[in-house]
Formats: sequence, structure tokens, C-alpha cells
Amino acid sequence: MGGEIGAASALAPKVGPLGLSPKKIGEDIRDATKNWKGIKVTVQLSVLNRVATISVVPSASAMVLKELNEPLRDRKKEKNVKHNGNLAWAQIRKIAETMRPRSCARSFEGTLREIVGTCQSIGCTVEGKPPKEVFALLRSSELDVSEP
Repeated sequence: MGGEIGAASALAPKVGPLGLSPKKIGEDIRDATKNWKGIKVTVQLSVLNRVATISVVPSASAMVLKELNEPLRDRKKEKNVKHNGNLAWAQIRKIAETMRPRSCARSFEGTLREIVGTCQSIGCTVEGKPPKEVFALLRSSELDVSEP
């Protein structure tokens, strides 16, 4: 979880054989994920000469949740939260540009469809419309899908 220290017992088997302190790695992860507070993100750990470098590798759903700017919530107390925010097309394009190198789509339009599909599964709207209507607009070429 972004901005929180993970359990040292979970990190110990992974970083212990490398000669690293799980407590210090946990603190470094917390510092690297401060901007992603309350959202699950993947963290990449690169170790060179017993010095760990941490980089955040956010998924499409994490980026959509961050763009929604929802208030923080306690994951242990609040379950099955519906995300009913609204995203602008410019925000969708920005997320797709970031995700393009990791996308499996052949074209930028396919990456945009992936992000709109993520909005569908999260439950938010795009430009005030349900994501299924946005898919129809994409098919009819009414939205800008040109590569940046």
C-alpha cells in the first residue's frame, strides 16, 4: 500500500539473502510511495552493490484512482467502495501515454481502450458518460486517438 511500511516479515525472505535490512527497505518503499497514499502500487527494487534503488511501477487502475482525487480511506474499515468520479478525456490520454510502453496493444487507440476498460471496471465515468458509450465514440472516430 502506498505510503505505508510493509511488514518486515514479508520483506525479510526476499531481501535477507541479498544482505539488506528489511526494515530499511520498508522505510525506503514508504518514502518512494508517499504520492500514492492509500492506493496499491507495484514497487520495483533494484539492488547494486548492496544499495537498493526503489521505483514505483503503477498499474492502470492505480493511475485512474489517483486521477480521481478521492479522499483517503481506511482499507480495513471500508470495504467494497464504489468509485463514482468523472475523468476528462485529457486525463485518459495522459494515463495512456504513461502506460503505452507497458501496454500489449498494437496502437495508441488500443491503449486508450484499455484505460477506458479500466474505468469501466472501477466504476467511474469518462466525460460524464459511461465507458460503454465512450467505446462507441472511439469506434466511430469521434474522439482524438492520434499518437502523441
